[in-house]
Amino acid sequence: MKVFLDDLRAAPAGWVRTYWPDEVIRLLETGAVEALSLDHDLGDDERGTGYDVIVWIEEAVALRDFLPPRIVVHSANPPALARMVAGIKAIESRVKNRAK
Repeated sequence: MKVFLDDLRAAPAGWVRTYWPDEVIRLLETGAVEALSLDHDLGDDERGTGYDVIVWIEEAVALRDFLPPRIVVHSANPPALARMVAGIKAIESRVKNRAK
């Protein structure tokens, strides 16, 4: 399954559109997500941002040996994009170090 998190943009063909981090996390917990495309700003920071998904994945990798899907960010918010990319690199580093 390919999951697209965004409040405004339509999902590409073949992707499951989600609007909130908790929806994405529920799908990640199934183990069926192979790719993830995340926006940061979702219209209601009280409900979360795309970065919250990155934080959840990093914790799941560290604590539960979770195998993360391929992750890309499509946010138009430059500081948030940089923060999310840094989180993805941290996840990739944890996975790489675990394999050693």
